[in-house]
Amino acid sequence: MAFVLRFVQEYRVADRDTFMELETRFAEMERRREDWPTGRRLQPYAGGLPTHTLIWEHGFATLAEAQEALALIDGDAEHADLFRQQASMIVSARTEIYETLEL
Repeated sequence: MAFVLRFVQEYRVADRDTFMELETRFAEMERRREDWPTGRRLQPYAGGLPTHTLIWEHGFATLAEAQEALALIDGDAEHADLFRQQASMIVSARTEIYETLEL
């Protein structure tokens, strides 16, 4: 069984450039750290979410691995500092976990 962890963040349109600059710093941090899950970033082009939404996602082999990643992210000072800078620009945010179905 595999799982996908997603962070969905809708940000203020006026803050797009600053929000994305900070997101670039998140991506750089992920690439620099071997212990960190490297996410795929998506932005809606068409669909049910506003186009000023950022989706970060990463796949894990087990639910336990996804939960460990959440704990790592939650307890990390560098991540917390970047998120603190970005938080005021976020209109809404949620964390999602999906089970991958193999039918």
